[in-house]
Amino acid sequence: MPFLNDFAYVPTTTYADLLDRGQVMDFGIHPLWTPVPRIAGPAYPVRCPPGDNLMLHAAIHRAPAGSVVVVESGDVDYALAGGNVCAVAHRRGIAGFVMDGVIRDLAEVRELGFPVFARGIIPKPGTKAAVTPLGEPASCGGVLVHPGDIVVADEEGAVAIPHAHRTAILEKARAKLAAEAEQTLDEWEADHRARIDKILRENGFTEQ
Repeated sequence: MPFLNDFAYVPTTTYADLLDRGQVMDFGIHPLWTPVPRIAGPAYPVRCPPGDNLMLHAAIHRAPAGSVVVVESGDVDYALAGGNVCAVAHRRGIAGFVMDGVIRDLAEVRELGFPVFARGIIPKPGTKAAVTPLGEPASCGGVLVHPGDIVVADEEGAVAIPHAHRTAILEKARAKLAAEAEQTLDEWEADHRARIDKILRENGFTEQ
């Protein structure tokens, strides 16, 4: 079994080449400050209904160190978290937040260096009243994330690697990176042109 931090050495673009589209979050889930470090860790999913952030505030005291808190939100009209929530999560060793929603206090979060991937920012906070179970799957960026799935996020976006396939995907990703590192740009260009020209011919393209 690989060490969890091994997953952070591989960019999301490489994982995305190996995963189904359904494991790649949509482009709205992006880093809220840059340059952001790549994060990777087991998912700790949280579901927050519209206008409420109670369960995320509960999760920061329960998520294990090294985990990525993944949040399903019912809207983008109210902030799920602010500076203090991110500071506590950071202090407790949580790797970062990947959220289908918005936060506030961006300047504090950026100064803290806590990675947050979300849809944006808004100054209005949500309420704290709605209880939902922790430890159940949550939808984020169009991906249903299960507890223990490996979530990787960087400046290119975010992916969720199913827990059952994490070792195989990591091994394939490492092999792909190694092969790409050994190939020169001239070799890549020659291979690429040959492949594209073959596809063009097979589909009836003719030079003008």
